[in-house]
Amino acid sequence: MTGLWHDGRSVAAGTIIVLLVLVAMLAPVLAPHDPESIDPNASLGGPSAEHWLGADQLGRDVVSRLMFGARLSLQISVESVALAALVGITLGVLSSYFGGWIELIVMRVVDVLLVFPALVLAITVAAYLGRSVQNIALVIGIVYMPIFARLAYSVTAVTRTAEFVQAARAMGASHQRIILLAILPNSLAPLIVQVSLSLGFAILAESGLSFLGIGVPPPATSWGAEIAGARLTLDQDPLLVVWPSIVLGLAILSFNVLGDALRDVLDPRIRTVRRNLVSRPMVHSGPA
Repeated sequence: MTGLWHDGRSVAAGTIIVLLVLVAMLAPVLAPHDPESIDPNASLGGPSAEHWLGADQLGRDVVSRLMFGARLSLQISVESVALAALVGITLGVLSSYFGGWIELIVMRVVDVLLVFPALVLAITVAAYLGRSVQNIALVIGIVYMPIFARLAYSVTAVTRTAEFVQAARAMGASHQRIILLAILPNSLAPLIVQVSLSLGFAILAESGLSFLGIGVPPPATSWGAEIAGARLTLDQDPLLVVWPSIVLGLAILSFNVLGDALRDVLDPRIRTVRRNLVSRPMVHSGPA
């Protein structure tokens, strides 16, 4: 993991993510205005000393709403990915380790869920459960759970045949001990990468649901809800769509870049290829 500190991509992406998290946590302190405070005189006003990024159609401060929107967007992303990872990894590891009817049932259910487009499945479940922060997190968690289950299944299928697992089984270790102390610690690398990538995709999914009107209910706000509200006055003040779109894109890009950097550091095959490329002497062609 020390290689992350020498990778410019991971440092830049990690710095942006840390700043977004700090802004989200300290939004009540850092926000210059109450995000729900309405000022009719500032309606659709451009950037100014009082409203740094302008005000929306109701006169609410854009900067304040983006800060509080970060809290909700990141909260839903973390909760949904935590749920998806916990349930998906558990099902994937157990079905791969024990096999038999457990593998048959779990993997067929996972395959069925993977068949449906993620956004269509999220819209269907969200429309059925109703609009709330907890329901949106649950919906996104359900959508991404099969991805973690399939990945954990594949990784465990390789790890369970390793010599150290066979040795632990020969020494009489219990199934729980083998899974928790032998299989999982040696299967975390790809799962950590998937968590980082899924955090960005979860933010995008929440924004898509909010944009379609089945996301977080008002007066709560998120980046997707801000874009959805700003589209109504796009012809009058297009910057209202630009600001949340920039923040949203920056967050998703940062999580994706961090995931790629983690993959490069944690995957021994990529490290070996890079080491060989660096250590290989340059071959000069042409006349002597």
